[in-house]
Amino acid sequence: MLVVEDEGAVAMLIEEMLEDLGCVVVASVARLAKASDVARSIEVDLAVLDVNLAGQLVFPVAEILRDRNIPFFFSTGYGASGFQGEFALRPVLHKPFSQKELEAKIVVALAMTRGESIKTSS
Repeated sequence: MLVVEDEGAVAMLIEEMLEDLGCVVVASVARLAKASDVARSIEVDLAVLDVNLAGQLVFPVAEILRDRNIPFFFSTGYGASGFQGEFALRPVLHKPFSQKELEAKIVVALAMTRGESIKTSS
């Protein structure tokens, strides 16, 4: 997993939750430029992207992952109303969230990349 999150405490919480779910966090980055570099070169199965990284939107990283066919979903405390185009259809994890909600978004993001439809209760 790739974690892109600019709040240190939140990043650590996400990493712990992912590890509890059996995931391996390959990289955790906090800034847009570094996240873009990592997204271009890293081999991961999935990424979670905080929408706002110190005032910069994460969409360039999302484009890189999309082009590499790497599944991802967004996390945000601001809501999904500002998402446009194809990103409006991506899964969004609303902060604060539980481990169960995180797990549900992982399942949805992986299913979307495989072109599957999925029914969830949350």
